[in-house]
Amino acid sequence: MTTLSPENSLSARQSASFILVKRKPPIDKTEWDSFFDENGHLAKSRDFICVNILERGLHPFVRTEAWKFLTGYFSWQSSQDERLTVDSMRRKNYKALCQMYEKIQPLLENLHRNFIETRNNIEYQQGFHEMVMLFQLMVEHDHETFWLFQFFLQKTEHSCVINIGVSKNLDMLSTLITFLDPMFGTHGRGAGTQLSSLIMGGAVQSLFPWFCFCFQRAFKSFDDVWRLWEVLLTGKPCRNFQVLVAYSMLQMVREQVLQESMGGDDILLACNKLIDLDADELISAACVVYAELIQKDVPQTLKDFFL
Repeated sequence: MTTLSPENSLSARQSASFILVKRKPPIDKTEWDSFFDENGHLAKSRDFICVNILERGLHPFVRTEAWKFLTGYFSWQSSQDERLTVDSMRRKNYKALCQMYEKIQPLLENLHRNFIETRNNIEYQQGFHEMVMLFQLMVEHDHETFWLFQFFLQKTEHSCVINIGVSKNLDMLSTLITFLDPMFGTHGRGAGTQLSSLIMGGAVQSLFPWFCFCFQRAFKSFDDVWRLWEVLLTGKPCRNFQVLVAYSMLQMVREQVLQESMGGDDILLACNKLIDLDADELISAACVVYAELIQKDVPQTLKDFFL
């Protein structure tokens, strides 16, 4: 488990620097294959690989295979033969689910209407189809798309699911701003809006999609989206890194907000204009925020969330 220490702060700052200077190129197929022995067992530590993914990223030719490990589609302890068996099993299970769906589709459609109306559980949400499309572009087979997306949601603690992760992310973002940037928080109150209202109320229509779409609309390319998502999957430099990413995005408009004494609506408009971002720059900035955070006497709620 990650602990709060100067060593972790230094490590996060080093990662931030390595990302920007591109000390080494992304992990390519030759290097990825070198991480495994002749039987396909991992010859490097999982931590070593994840840190390298954080700092360097993955070459597109490696991404599909690497994501199967990062999401849990394949076990890090598996051999090549075991992975072939697992893939065959997942293919069969997917086909069985499709056949079951075809049989009960009329019932499901009726239940789905009631499901949306009652909103008692997780509902289909706008944005999922766009996320699934990016998985379809990455992999070749439908069963891979299905399972990778399911495992991605689990691995990222359902952070982009409306009734589970999104609200929690917004709560923690509010807490993080109050703790790290009280001046910005005070401005929010001074502008006629409580900080909690700024994040959870008036600004929710702007900040909500950041998490709901897992930031995919903020980047200039699909490669940038995949780059951030694979960092989230590594769990490096911490859990729930997406909130540090959102905080870093808010810092991009901070000076404008303070200089122009923006109110709630103008702050939201400025946030909506954050597009065509570079993933490496944003990931590096979020690593620096984490390095700053862990040098402080962090409230227990933030410790529990990030560590």
